Amino acid sequence: MSTDIFSGVKGRLGLGCMRFPLNTDKSIDKDTVMKMVDRFLEAGFNYFDTAHGYLDGRSEGMVREALTSRHQRSEYYLADKLSSAFFNKAEDIRPLFKSQLEACGVEYFDYYLMHAINKDLYQKYVKCDAFKISRQLKEEGLVRHVGMSFHDSAEVLRQILSEQGDTIEFVQLQLNYVDWDSDNIQSRLCYETCVEFNKPVIVMEPVKGGTLAQLLPEADRVFDQLSPRGSNAFYAMRFVAGLENVKMILSGMSSTEQVEDNIKTIKEAKPLTPEETEAINKVTELIRKEGAIACTKCSYCTEVCPKGIDVPSIIAILNGKRPKEDYAKVTTKAKASDCLHCGRCEKACPQHLPIRRHLQSAVWNLES
Repeated sequence: MSTDIFSGVKGRLGLGCMRFPLNTDKSIDKDTVMKMVDRFLEAGFNYFDTAHGYLDGRSEGMVREALTSRHQRSEYYLADKLSSAFFNKAEDIRPLFKSQLEACGVEYFDYYLMHAINKDLYQKYVKCDAFKISRQLKEEGLVRHVGMSFHDSAEVLRQILSEQGDTIEFVQLQLNYVDWDSDNIQSRLCYETCVEFNKPVIVMEPVKGGTLAQLLPEADRVFDQLSPRGSNAFYAMRFVAGLENVKMILSGMSSTEQVEDNIKTIKEAKPLTPEETEAINKVTELIRKEGAIACTKCSYCTEVCPKGIDVPSIIAILNGKRPKEDYAKVTTKAKASDCLHCGRCEKACPQHLPIRRHLQSAVWNLES
């Protein structure tokens, strides 16, 4: 498959719409989002990525308010996703797709991804004719290019690309320097599989849900030895920017400051120096020794939890990123002890975390 499907996209930085800033009442900060969008476009970038379930179903509507209703269709490229949580049979897909177009205020999507595919969910997408219907949407001009976001082993990726390679034009992968050689995420192996199948790669989680931007002091001191000293995200973004088959780097930005930092990083991106590579390797070792739970705060677990447990916030407390006193604030709807042990969260988790075990740890450490 030719990689020119991104030929009209400006730059290699995409604005991910999963982490828009929130007001104190949890509503989306529309004014800040509009400033972020306008600055992003002004800087010469034009790729935006959303999904039906992002921000409790509010992301698509904010894309309409901040982007599509305020800018010409030719000014931006928009990606949306077919998420398994919102369909159970083939007949559900087209109505869902139509609702997404309406929510975003567009007549077509430039890129449409089958969302968060893993070994188990792949079977659902096949059973519900998702690949066939996605091809039909493309033939009808409602979708320009079809791809998938993927969270599983390189072996599973190889199987899917072997079976669905005629439909899948690109793959969105979790890539960052900590997960590059991870046995769990297999970023490098998955990337190499995409290269083998000639599928361009979109990067998600280049800063691992913000965890590579907010490092422990010991890791910070490693980067402090570099001159000039860039932001922590600066090194994470440049790591993935140095991969030849990466055509787009998504960043879930939450502030105008993050937009500015990412713009500067990508516009001035140069290959990592040997000193920077060595520093990244040292920081990776420190992060792994830290043993923190590798949650990226995507909230997919909360979306499928029957009790609505705020797993990411609870894990942040377990990781020491938030004070223990915050536990009462984040569990007003449901506590860790309300877990039904159904396992839906673990099936939805892109990081393959043993969430039920972590929730039990929260019961022992935060509720006793």
